[in-house]
Amino acid sequence: MSSSESTTDHDTIRSWVEKRRGTPSVIRTEGKGGVLRIDFGEKEEAFEEVEWEEFFRIFDEAKLAFLYQDKTSDGNLSRFNKFVERG
Repeated sequence: MSSSESTTDHDTIRSWVEKRRGTPSVIRTEGKGGVLRIDFGEKEEAFEEVEWEEFFRIFDEAKLAFLYQDKTSDGNLSRFNKFVERG
C-alpha cells in the first residue's frame, strides 16, 4: 500500500521534484503570484517555469504544504503531489 506525506521543507520538496526530473512552475493569476505546479515535461501551455526562489516565495506567502507520495503501491517512483493549506 502506498502512503502520502506532507512537508513545508524546501530542501525536501526540491529533492523530490528533481529526483523525478520535474521543474517548478506557476500558472499566473491576478494578485497572489500564481498557482504552483510541478511540470514533469508534458508541457502545458498555462505553466510558466520559475526559479526555485520565486516558487518558494509564493509557497511560503500562500502558507502551503506539499503533499506527496514517494513510491507507488508497486514500488515505482510516484509523481503524485498536491499543494494544500498548512494546517
